[in-house]
Amino acid sequence: MSETMSETAPDLSVVVHGPNVQDHLPALLDSLDAHPLTGVEVIVAAVGDWARETAERHAPAFTVLPLPEGAGDAAARSAGAVRARGRWLHFVHAGDGVPVGAPTAVARHAGGLPGSVDVLLLDHLRSTWHTLARPSPDGPRLARAGRADLALDDRAALLRLAPLLGNRVVRAGFWRAHERLLTTEDEPFAAYAALLLADRVACLPHPAYEDRRLRPESLPPVPPEQRYALVDRYETLLALAADRPAVHGVLYDLMVRDCLRAFARARMPDAVAREFFRRASAATRRHRPDGHRHPAGLEGVRRSLLEEGAYAKYRALQQASHARRGVRSAARTGRRRAGTRLAALRYRRALTRPVDPHLAVFSAYWARGVACNPAAIAARLAELAPGVHPVWVVTAGNAALLPPGTDHVVPGTRRYWEVLARAKYLVNNVNFPDAVVKRPGTVHLQTHHGTPLKRMGLDQLPYPAAAHGLNFQALLERVDKWDFSVSANSHTTRMWQRAYPSRHISLDHGYPRNDVYYTAGAAEVRAVRERLGIAPGRRAILYAPTHRDYEADWSPRLDLAALADRLGEETVLLVRAHYFYESASAWPAALRRTGRLVDVSSYEPVEDLCLAADALVTDYSSIMFDYANLDRPIVIHADDWETYRTTRGVYFDLMAEAPGPVARSQAELTEILTTDAWHDERAAKARTAFRRRFCEYDDGRAAERVVRRVFLGEDERLLPRVLPVEERTPAPTPEEATAS
Repeated sequence: MSETMSETAPDLSVVVHGPNVQDHLPALLDSLDAHPLTGVEVIVAAVGDWARETAERHAPAFTVLPLPEGAGDAAARSAGAVRARGRWLHFVHAGDGVPVGAPTAVARHAGGLPGSVDVLLLDHLRSTWHTLARPSPDGPRLARAGRADLALDDRAALLRLAPLLGNRVVRAGFWRAHERLLTTEDEPFAAYAALLLADRVACLPHPAYEDRRLRPESLPPVPPEQRYALVDRYETLLALAADRPAVHGVLYDLMVRDCLRAFARARMPDAVAREFFRRASAATRRHRPDGHRHPAGLEGVRRSLLEEGAYAKYRALQQASHARRGVRSAARTGRRRAGTRLAALRYRRALTRPVDPHLAVFSAYWARGVACNPAAIAARLAELAPGVHPVWVVTAGNAALLPPGTDHVVPGTRRYWEVLARAKYLVNNVNFPDAVVKRPGTVHLQTHHGTPLKRMGLDQLPYPAAAHGLNFQALLERVDKWDFSVSANSHTTRMWQRAYPSRHISLDHGYPRNDVYYTAGAAEVRAVRERLGIAPGRRAILYAPTHRDYEADWSPRLDLAALADRLGEETVLLVRAHYFYESASAWPAALRRTGRLVDVSSYEPVEDLCLAADALVTDYSSIMFDYANLDRPIVIHADDWETYRTTRGVYFDLMAEAPGPVARSQAELTEILTTDAWHDERAAKARTAFRRRFCEYDDGRAAERVVRRVFLGEDERLLPRVLPVEERTPAPTPEEATAS
């Protein structure tokens, strides 16, 4: 842990600032807290509740400054700088990182610099969603500059370092003297300006910062004014360097390079692109240094066209380059596509027909049938918007199990591609095939099928057992088609932000499939128990283990015969294998004949099983989050928690935040179930805390909120409010249902 600061001012103040972007803040604060911070203080200017809650876990080692949601980076940096006591300031964005031990090394080096040095330049690492901690190209530049302090005019090439505030540490007095110019939302401007304003700079060619780049597709669209601001940034910087030829020349090259990159890589409407090109062209002509020569080759041609303002010629050059790349790509992929040409042709033809505003396609669990959140939404849709026609995607083998009258299509058929091409609404709890096109005017609704304990999406990358065989680029392309993502609690919303970084809107409305836990009455509970053959007065325990990525096939983790013997004649075990497996053939046949064990692996819907059960026994399955809505006992059987956590990765420590008693062996599980431990006061207290956190938005009206928001387009502020957990009344327990 960080050492307690004395009254002596620290050498370095690390100012962490901003919101908890895609949940990167915990890793940053953990790295800062993992090594004694000699001569260092950490101030967290936390924007929003999520950042504040995360930062407060490290108090009082770190000073936490709560800032309101929406506060900008400039305001957060200023707030942190005001509280800072250090001689040097290191601004670290909450979405970035710091290598363990780096702050102490920086503080030691900065503490030995002469008072004439205003800025200390650092090397950094670069990470993206699919690459971690790669070296930057800045290291060699810093090494060539040496460790002696120098003036920027003598080493203007230092301006070519990545324009990050995080890779430069500034003297506190210098920052305050120039705060008006340096406090801006435009971080690259502040980074360049710090160098231009410094009397002298020094270099430390060791990685002391990690620049984490978010997926552009997960960020808000860039407005035209922000595009034009790139040109304005360099015009202001060039004015600061007007009488400094060496510095001016490097800045000019950077401006031209960045303008060409922005024009080539950014997707801008034609009118915005033309105006950006015009402004960039005028700036390049106005600020071109005397005697400046263009580089040779294609880059020189691009720069000449920019200076000329030749927008049409530049676009033609771009199109020619794209065409050449397209021909090469087509040659590589043509043979692979031969087998799917017929389906693709049918689909393309269907895509030319108008979108049907009254058609919705539903699918669940890779086309298994009418189930889960999509089923609950479809049922509510029939009541609130009967003009929208639902079509379910179902495999040929499961079509016979559909409710009578269910309109459906089988994957791969002609009508399958037609409805996918023409439906306005596409609803799924997994994903539609990669070939499905996101047409303008269509709405893709991702409902998911669980609250995440285990790592999902991009968060599986560091875990080979989970990531094996996954194409993460294809996954992100599917995610980018989502318009809406349904969430049952704020934990889920936050984890989806980091696991599936995109621009979809989170519907914090609850899981529609959980509505039944508040709408079902005594008659429904009695009826499902009768269908399962559970006699009145008998205790029913639902055992629902999950899948392990590190196991090739399902294997029982409990001796069910021994457990049933200990639980006695009055207990029925409802045993449900994970849906990845067909059945549980290893379960004791003798028990099945006595009715003390019921194989419910194929029983649908699973919500009925929860209504019928007096208690749930599970390991790491997301069924625990749904069952918690019933406020009935939950017991966790976690015989392999350490292995599961290490190989699959988890978002929180279930052992510390379990919804009830935890058994680490069959003996412990038997002890819990044969005493009062499964439903005593301690178990109830754990369950209440769990419900408050993970049943946050579930109150029986989730499907209605989703339908009104997505299909009827109602303002979110006018939707039925989510009731607090304390005001909800779950379905009656089996004992209450029998008594009534």
